[in-house]
Amino acid sequence: MKVDLQSALNDANLDAGQINSQRQLCTSIAAISALASASGSSSVPINLCLILDHSGSMSGKPLETVKAAAERLMHRLKPGDRISVVAFDHRAKVIIPNQELNNLESVKQRIQTLKADGGTAIDEGIKLGIEELRKGAKDAVSHAFVLTDGENEHGSNDRCVKLAVSAVEHNLTLNALGFGDHWNQDVMEKIADAAGGTLSYIERPDQAIEVFDEIFTRIQSVTLTNAYLLFKLMPKVRLAELKPIAQVAPETIELPINPEKDEEFSVRLGDLMTERQRVILTNLYIGQLSEGRQAIAQLRVRYDNPATGEKGLLSDPVLVHANVLASYRPNPNEAVQQHILALAKYRQTQIAEQKLQQGDRLGAATMLQTAAKTALQMGDRGAATVLQGSATQLQEGKELSEGDRKKTRIVSKTILQ
Repeated sequence: MKVDLQSALNDANLDAGQINSQRQLCTSIAAISALASASGSSSVPINLCLILDHSGSMSGKPLETVKAAAERLMHRLKPGDRISVVAFDHRAKVIIPNQELNNLESVKQRIQTLKADGGTAIDEGIKLGIEELRKGAKDAVSHAFVLTDGENEHGSNDRCVKLAVSAVEHNLTLNALGFGDHWNQDVMEKIADAAGGTLSYIERPDQAIEVFDEIFTRIQSVTLTNAYLLFKLMPKVRLAELKPIAQVAPETIELPINPEKDEEFSVRLGDLMTERQRVILTNLYIGQLSEGRQAIAQLRVRYDNPATGEKGLLSDPVLVHANVLASYRPNPNEAVQQHILALAKYRQTQIAEQKLQQGDRLGAATMLQTAAKTALQMGDRGAATVLQGSATQLQEGKELSEGDRKKTRIVSKTILQ
């Protein structure tokens, strides 16, 4: 396995007479297979943990559909893959310790023993889930599904996020699945963002199987893990001061910057997939440069290859160039512009959410309308419909339901399929 690393500026031309220029650098990263395995599929085992809410509010169809979705995943695991299951109400317990799936029927029977009862302690579930995942994490792609339908009433939300951060230190990914309308989106989104996973909204019980399948298919395409994008900026080039780097695909996430040695800095990418690119936008300020083709940055990726057990591998460096012209002519890159719009849609929706929390309903409606227009510009009609619908409700003096607020934020982070 190798890394496909490509970069482009939103406008590769610079004005030689301009003292300062601002550019967006778009970097796409994916895993590529240099040689397919003999079986034609990835040889990297999956280490999966299901962390499932079985509190009283999950009674009836919600818990039954989650059990069915979990059982369906069992049938998709391959020889060498590992499974563990943790269940939580106001406490947490290990239902299935981390193990290779050698006895499918036994595992399914133990999942079926889950009954709905008690309150909700998400952090206790995550803690036990991380412990189980760590037992099978060596040379594997390690993911957890954290599913809940409620608030963390018997636990600490801050502890949830701290545990998600600690998962990254062990090369574990947490995917957050909100079930129904009454889970805390702020907390679940922070868990997913901090631990490099995806945030999903299961609006109705009958969607559980589809959502579980979608996430598992994504996990199956992971072949490289613990990836970091490394930047080295040339003289007269600097990062913007405020929110300089964000991921815009497959989901939009603001990324923290990590200092590295030799004047490099990095952002964590996490898992690299063979079928979906991770796309990173970096906001750069470029000082006045001499005419001609000038290097402005060097990029490379550091990653682990679980198939071979190799860690800290480095991709070949890629130089980013700009054309510095005495007679400046714009050279816009439409593909990069699409990613800029995706980030704008996300940030506009974030501002709308802040205004709504402050009681400024009209201000929130205006920002949601702006986000809807941005979505239309990028051809994301599904998001535009949801965003405009929420804006219209606020303008008409109506309250947004919990479901509407959750859908609004979900579509701000990704493009509906």
